[in-house]
Amino acid sequence: MQRAVVVGGGILGTWHALELCRHGYTVQHLEAEAGPTGASVRNFGLVWVSGRRNGAELDAALRSRQRWAEMATDVPGIGFRPDGSLTVAMTEGERTVMEAFAHHPDAEPRGITFLEPAQVAARNPAVGGDTLGALSCQLDAVVEPRRALGALCQYLVARGSYAFHPGRRIVALDDQAVIDATGTRWDADLVVVATGAAFDHLPGTESLASGLRRVRLQMLETEPFETDLTTSIADADSLRYYPAYAAVSLDALGPQSEVAAAHHLQLLLVQRADGGLTIGDTHAYGEPFDFALSEEPTIELLARAERILGRPVPPVSRRWEGVYAQCTDGELCARAQVRPGVFMVTGPGGRGMTCAPAIAADTLRAAGVGP
Repeated sequence: MQRAVVVGGGILGTWHALELCRHGYTVQHLEAEAGPTGASVRNFGLVWVSGRRNGAELDAALRSRQRWAEMATDVPGIGFRPDGSLTVAMTEGERTVMEAFAHHPDAEPRGITFLEPAQVAARNPAVGGDTLGALSCQLDAVVEPRRALGALCQYLVARGSYAFHPGRRIVALDDQAVIDATGTRWDADLVVVATGAAFDHLPGTESLASGLRRVRLQMLETEPFETDLTTSIADADSLRYYPAYAAVSLDALGPQSEVAAAHHLQLLLVQRADGGLTIGDTHAYGEPFDFALSEEPTIELLARAERILGRPVPPVSRRWEGVYAQCTDGELCARAQVRPGVFMVTGPGGRGMTCAPAIAADTLRAAGVGP
């Protein structure tokens, strides 16, 4: 049986481990920390097809959406819910842009249609604000980010050809091998290094790292909300952020608020399995990042959520920041064979949860594994 080593316990590393086990490899899975604490557990859990760029990115999102749904049958603990999403219009300008996109040919492959206000209320009764319509995407889905990794690892352990090794920080690469900080050498037929935002920590990866940057976000979560949300929710500023919507003119949106522009802010709102609301997010692109969380975007995001829901949100129970790696050339991810038998994969930006299954499948294909 062939051997593989996967470095990185986030969603990219975990899905590479899953696909390698699926192809008959025994997998040693190494994680630097006691458990995953990075962007893979600090996100919305969105499988977000709606905003993906035409071409390879949308293709990866659609393939990944299918794999998430397939895995939900075997691993219900990932919390997969094919609930779809609503991107809500609160002004006439926002409605104009959304209607234009809904009539554009790019809407169809994403399962996007425009809903009138009464249809919005029927689709998600929790949306009680004075909306002027919404884009509905039937293909968007959600998983539980703080549960999915553990559920997938338990599934792999039960298969008998997988072992997870926390506290193993990799310090060097060799041909078909990595060396951790204790000096232990991990040999394999194939190595995949998926260390997320720590993309520049290993000698020999400088070329790949030169095309990447780190992005910092801020998010929060509330106590349980009294009403079930039947979809995820976004506001119109998400049209500025996601590349799919560049297919139509965004001029009618008008300028962003001062706070939104300063923090590259959009509203995304997802209800967790326990009823709490995950609300975000912001984007900071220039290092060094501020060590402190900022109140201004939090106030803005909460106000937007309350305007769409038409009622106060529950008290905030936790707030956090996260940092992820993003390609600076717009590519879906950075992937390179950095040593013989050693592939490094990182940089999906905020698309890791959405596209990890397809990214892993493509890495194995690049390594000559499987059909």
